[in-house]
Order: sequence, then C-alpha cells, then structure tokens
Amino acid sequence: MTDPRVEKLARLLVEYSVSIKKGKMLGISGHACASPLLRECYRHAIRKGALVEVNVAIDGLAEIFYAEANSQQLAYASPFREFRMRKLDALINVWGDTNTRSLTNADPKKMAAFAAANKKIGQIFLDRAAKKELLWVGTQWPTNAAAQDAEMSLEEYENFVFKAGHLDDADPIATWKRISASQKALAAALNKCKQIRIEAPDTDITLGVGGRRWINCDGHENFPDGEVFTGPVETQVNGHIRFSFPAIHHGREVNGVFIEFKNGKVVKAQADKGEDFLRAMVAMDARSSYLGELAFGTNYNITRYTRNTLFDEKIGGTMHLALGSGYPETGSVNKSGLHWDMVCDTRKKAKVFADGNLLLENGRFVNKSFPHP
Repeated sequence: MTDPRVEKLARLLVEYSVSIKKGKMLGISGHACASPLLRECYRHAIRKGALVEVNVAIDGLAEIFYAEANSQQLAYASPFREFRMRKLDALINVWGDTNTRSLTNADPKKMAAFAAANKKIGQIFLDRAAKKELLWVGTQWPTNAAAQDAEMSLEEYENFVFKAGHLDDADPIATWKRISASQKALAAALNKCKQIRIEAPDTDITLGVGGRRWINCDGHENFPDGEVFTGPVETQVNGHIRFSFPAIHHGREVNGVFIEFKNGKVVKAQADKGEDFLRAMVAMDARSSYLGELAFGTNYNITRYTRNTLFDEKIGGTMHLALGSGYPETGSVNKSGLHWDMVCDTRKKAKVFADGNLLLENGRFVNKSFPHP
C-alpha cells in the first residue's frame, strides 16, 4: 500500500510544481529505488494528459564512468541529452542514491573535465528555465543511504522529508501558496537593496546585489522548498566566510570550508578535509571562482543538517552561497560548469544587514511580515 504522503507529493509535483497541462512534454527522471514516487508522478501526469517520458537510473554507472572513461569520453556531451533539454516542456527529477558516497574516490580532475564538457547543456537548462520555457522541479526520495547521512533511521528520515514538505497537512498545495505569499514580501523588499553584509563567526563578507532580482522559491523548482535567492554582482563580493557545515558535491564531502573573496574572485580556498577537491572545483573553469548565488533559507520545518543540500540550504535562519554558475532570471551573468551550494549558519551570534539596516539576527527576520516559523 502506497504511503498517502507519497500520493500527495506526486500530485503536488505534477499539478503545482510544474503545473503540467494536456499535450505538454514531461520528463520524469530518477533512481530505481524511488519507483513508488516515479509511478505516482507518472500516474498523475497521464491523468492530466501529458506526453510523458521516463528515465530510470541504476546503481554503479557513474562509478564505472569515472573509473574507466578515456579523454574522448570525458569530453563527450550527449546530443540526445541536449535535444531532450531543448524540447521538454517540464521536468521532474527524483533524487535517491542508495550510496551517497559512491564517488568519494573518483578522480576530481575527471569530474571537472566532464562537467566542463557538459556546461553547454547545463546552460540550455538554465536559460530555458529562466524564460519559463522549461518548468522543472527536483525532490528527494528517502533512502537508507540518505537516512544514514542524516544520522536517522529510515522511518525518522521519511518523517523528516515529508514534514519538510508539509505533506502531513490536509492540503499541502494550499500551505505552499501561503508560504509563497510570505516569501514574496521578503523578495520585494530585497529587490530594493544594493548590498548584503553577513557577520558571523569567522565571517565578514559584503555582496553587491544592486540591480539583481531576488527569486521566491516556493515549491516550483526544488521540493521541499523555502528560500529567497539572487545572483550577486560578480565583481562586488569582498571579505571572508566560514561555512558551518560540510559542503557536499557529487558525493564528495569537504569539511571546514573557508573562502576569501576580492572583487568577486576567490583568492583563498581552504578546508580541513577535502581541500584538493575544493581547489579543483574552484579552478574548474574561468568563472567557477566567482559566485552565482546568494540566498536566505526560510523553511523553519527544517532545523538540522542532513548532508543533503536540498534540505540544508533551506534550513530556516541560515544563508548559503554558491560558487560557479548563476541563474539568469536573477540577472546573474556568471556561467560555469560548477554550481556548488555551501551553507553558513546564521542562527547564533550572527547578523545580516541590507544596505546597513539589520535584516536578520540569530536566524530571525526583524520584520515580522517576513518568513517565520
């Protein structure tokens, strides 16, 4: 018997997140372990009259590729993937690794080379998404591997995932519409700002945001959601930041990340663990050493770090930055094969200022009309 929360999630993804319509082309992609959710998404999409294509992944392929691929294969960008990215009207991605550490020992240079070769496909996705030509959403299926990373039992992790998405509510879609209205007010206020400053332990950084657009993330692209983000002005980032939690990228964990910026560019990148990987990613291409994203986490149903960026970047009262590619809808012009989110916990001994005015203190917005638990 299917968990009723899975049926609610599938309906929300199809009808709310990507708002699929009759005759539109929908891609559904995910790991085989997420088959209960993939099936329910397929069922709802078919009922809505969509033209559906399903891609299901299996274990082991990425490990084989990075272990065995030659230089020609690493430089290959699939024309079939490009065609798909150009033609789909909507895309639902369901993430669910059975081993989240499967690429821990993969060669970072090979990973960087393949990412750089596929930068064009990633940019097609970003550009079409920015124009709303491609509606998309990504979500996490609860697996034992993800539960282990989060230091929970599978049942505890399932409850965590579904609570983060308000899927225990009678009508989760109505809940997310209310969240959207609250975050819209925050985004409108931030759109008037020229500079954000973050002060926290081992952190003092200013980011220019004048002329950039803040985006209200309310369940239409990530799910669960809960953030408001922009792309900082590429040359107007100065100072240093200590990221509070391990930074995860392609299954690689980097601990104790400290980064210093000067006129937008990374001038120092250090880590207690995984520093070689961090530096390889920063040096991936000409723009991977610049920021593509600055964001406030606003989901106060998420209170703990789980080693999963989908949830961790949205912890209510935190902030995150992303190295590399920015989202064109914000006004960002940074284009890179990298997009790596890293979280700074601003819930203790921290203040965030907008144009010199206190906006967030110890994880709480001083304006009560903005998102609160």
